[in-house]
Amino acid sequence: MDANQLLKENYARRLEPLRTCHDQELAVSLARDAGELLVELRQHAAVDRLSRASLKAMGDAASQAFLDAALKRERPDDAVLSEEAADNPARLLADRVWIIDPLDGTREFSEGRPDWAVHVALWELGELAAGAVALPGIGCMIGDGRRQPRSRQSGDSLRIAVSRTRPPAFAEQMAFELGAELVPMGSAGYKTWAVTTGEVDAYVHTGGQYEWDSAAPVFAARRAGMQASRVDGSRLPYNQASPYLPDLLVCRPEVSAQLLRTIRHADGVNGATPKAHRTGA
Repeated sequence: MDANQLLKENYARRLEPLRTCHDQELAVSLARDAGELLVELRQHAAVDRLSRASLKAMGDAASQAFLDAALKRERPDDAVLSEEAADNPARLLADRVWIIDPLDGTREFSEGRPDWAVHVALWELGELAAGAVALPGIGCMIGDGRRQPRSRQSGDSLRIAVSRTRPPAFAEQMAFELGAELVPMGSAGYKTWAVTTGEVDAYVHTGGQYEWDSAAPVFAARRAGMQASRVDGSRLPYNQASPYLPDLLVCRPEVSAQLLRTIRHADGVNGATPKAHRTGA
């Protein structure tokens, strides 16, 4: 079995006609279906005893192929920016661009962990217009309007989600000043989900990301009533010539001022040097 075979077996039953649905409904549907495809792939991989490296590659390929085919069918006139495809500069002239990460958290996916995600977002005329994050490992989603965050209890210590493999020094400094707890997690989508549910109060990243890492999580978080910005409080621009974004802050609105105030007094808020992104002809 390979990614193409799995895709062919599941494509017909997954991709029902959706042209009449709204963009947000399409984002939710595609993220959910790609996630289900990845769950099946991981189940097959366990039976076939595939290596983690092979599972990573197959997961990226299968989800990318599914989403690419689906968007070409459902929104053939729109441009696409994906982590797993060559970047076409023509998107910079487009009014509508889908920004997708077919598998966010490939390491966690290959390790059998639940903290991985599928990101599907739409940028339109300068702003994010739709977005959904599927979390197939726990059977949840943000962006579908169904999940409501719990009420934060007054006096609770702040909990801040950070990368489980490379928590930034800035987050550690901020946590020290706030008396907060750092909570390591995989996947930007999963960490954003944790903010929307109240499991954590904020998600802070200063190690460098790309538009596909945050576009869907940011839209879904805002739809759930959360605040999202760069760590200095400035806006997050999308569909830029370089898709690199140095940092990200997603948080519950009631703690936003406190977090931004602490960040303003901290030193060394710098993004990581971006890796080269593949560009098409």
